[in-house]
Amino acid sequence: MEATERELLRGGQFLVKETHCDDVFTPEDFSEEQRMMKEAVMEFNDREIIPNKDRFEAKDYALTEECMKKAGELGFLGVAVPEAYGGLEMGFISTMIVCDYISSGTGSFSTAFGAHTGIGTMPITLYGTEEQKLKYVPKLATGEWFGAYCLTEPGAGSDANSGKTTATLSEDGKSYKINGQKMWISNAGFCKLFIVFARIEDDKNITGFIVENDPNNGITLGEEEHKLGIRASSTRQVFFNDCVVPVENMLSERGNGFKIAMNALNVGRIKLAAACLDSQRRITSYAVDYANARKQFKTPISQFGAIKAKIAEMATNTYAGESASYRAAKNIEDRIALRIAAGNSHQEAELKGVEEYAIECSILKVAVSEDVQNCADEGIQIFGGMGFSEETPMESAWRDARIARIYEGTNEINRMLSVGMLIKKAMKGHVDLLGPAMAVQDELMGIPSFDTPDYSELFSEEKEMIAKLKKVFLMVAGAGVQKFGPQLEEHQQLLMAASNILIEIYMAESAILRTEKNVKRFGEDAQKEQIAMAQLYLYNAVDIVIKNGKEGIVSFAEGDEQRMMLMGLKRFTKYTNQPNVVALRTMIADKVSDENKYCF
Repeated sequence: MEATERELLRGGQFLVKETHCDDVFTPEDFSEEQRMMKEAVMEFNDREIIPNKDRFEAKDYALTEECMKKAGELGFLGVAVPEAYGGLEMGFISTMIVCDYISSGTGSFSTAFGAHTGIGTMPITLYGTEEQKLKYVPKLATGEWFGAYCLTEPGAGSDANSGKTTATLSEDGKSYKINGQKMWISNAGFCKLFIVFARIEDDKNITGFIVENDPNNGITLGEEEHKLGIRASSTRQVFFNDCVVPVENMLSERGNGFKIAMNALNVGRIKLAAACLDSQRRITSYAVDYANARKQFKTPISQFGAIKAKIAEMATNTYAGESASYRAAKNIEDRIALRIAAGNSHQEAELKGVEEYAIECSILKVAVSEDVQNCADEGIQIFGGMGFSEETPMESAWRDARIARIYEGTNEINRMLSVGMLIKKAMKGHVDLLGPAMAVQDELMGIPSFDTPDYSELFSEEKEMIAKLKKVFLMVAGAGVQKFGPQLEEHQQLLMAASNILIEIYMAESAILRTEKNVKRFGEDAQKEQIAMAQLYLYNAVDIVIKNGKEGIVSFAEGDEQRMMLMGLKRFTKYTNQPNVVALRTMIADKVSDENKYCF
């Protein structure tokens, strides 16, 4: 069904409205065009990136630039760019597919690609004037030029709006002089264009500028940073000393820089989630291949229960990450289509489409970046001593994964943002949290039902459990809002706990809905292991919700209120039929071992 034929949930509404499996998009729904794009990108990765892994690890920055040029020639840098500016204009899902499958060869190339196509190009396509777009975007879309994004400063990291870089208008009013220092700038060593954020006079908010990289115009670069991972990603400080920028190179309006930065990061977050997915598939495949070949006590280690548990969890988290990422990508694509149909420009539609799902973008960024790190960590463990060696792919995967929890806004910031944005949406009337939260409070006061439910239908208990986990969030977050009001944002540990519950709800529900949709299509027997992964993910999610729910409740409730809420937590997290997780893990691991790779 097209978005116009059904109700398209707004961002955050997954929490208070039921989503039907027919309404989610899954990787099994890729169109022929999308599958062809995926194969083309995988072939590029296998040909250009993976065979050169050693050179990337040896900090071969020239190779990163060379591979970026080749990606540009093949059109991969322009997938999201409108045709009018030299791009392929392929839609949001296709953008995600390219980001997903191009990113697993090495974090160095993945970072260069992500920084250029996302925060290096998108601010101009989304906020630029027609003249700016015609002048710069075709060069960026083809890889003739590369872009970089200058936001972070030595004193301004998570507090992005506190930057000290200044922009001073010339006496003749024709240009600005930019002075200041930016750090951790990806692609700085080979880019031709910077998106620079600076403050004009004493403005409350920063302003964006398009600045061409000309060393004769007061721009100098620091030395390459030597980093834990993403070693061949060019990362330098950039110094602006009376750098002259024509007034027509202001991006959007004066004081709009903070908004540009935040919206560019929304897109960056969901694409970062995509960029971690194929890394998980590849790490899982490497680990299984090694576990099948490595024998101890005359038995392949893949046959040992301790290793099976690891393989199953790695595969399950990968599957849930795919399910949630493509679910959100389709929501964004549908929202963009609705806005274009309503007469919005491409710029407006894309901006508002992504902004609508900023909560989901933050959820995905956190969940998938942490899953890829855990995946790489378990991969090292399966390889044992060899995993610690540079000869095997695990240690570089582990090092590269580490940055994903820091850039595009740290995971701590994104956790707090996801809950904060949800509450703001509720205040605006975009998501009705108050009604459902009051209903949960009434339910807590009532007598629970002691009827034995009928769970004969596939996923009937799992879906009821998801509905109950949503009640936990509404109970904890609702009580927090009542207690602290606008001061809630000062209670960061409570926000973190609430966010962890929110994340698990979205990820677990996405895995269940994807599997339910595919069971309808391919039959239950063909989806046995996928059913097991959806059930295993939910089992783990329930444990996380119990821990965080308890932590949240005891942080602000006392006496009878605390006792009642803890009883509610117990009621809302209770299985009628406790799944046999050992059997689930064994089934998943055996399938992956038999196929000798991540195979879903």
